[in-house]
Amino acid sequence: MARTEARLDATGAVTRRRSTGLWEPVAPRTDWARVDATTNAEIERQAAFDDAEAAEDAAAWVRRVRRRAGLSQAEFARRIGISVAKVRDWEHGKLVPQGAARALLRVIDRVPEAVLALSAS
Repeated sequence: MARTEARLDATGAVTRRRSTGLWEPVAPRTDWARVDATTNAEIERQAAFDDAEAAEDAAAWVRRVRRRAGLSQAEFARRIGISVAKVRDWEHGKLVPQGAARALLRVIDRVPEAVLALSAS
């Protein structure tokens, strides 16, 4: 993988080091005219798209975590103490895990065997 060294000076200008060792300015890539011309409707449409994409990513993540643990939706739900419907909603992107549930899923993601130690009553 190629490595690029860059720096930001006090004026906000960005420079990068060339293979020769010399620093060269990096031209800004922001088209401010386009930014200024963006309508509220376009911003709202993009925000909705971003939210939908984030929900899909979260759903895929939850499915992967459960599958890595080697459990069915029902067994996974029982082990972490939630309803099967909630697991389904997470995996279909209808809900996104929040708070303690998200933290627990992160633990299970890193150490799938941890879910085997859980036994919700």
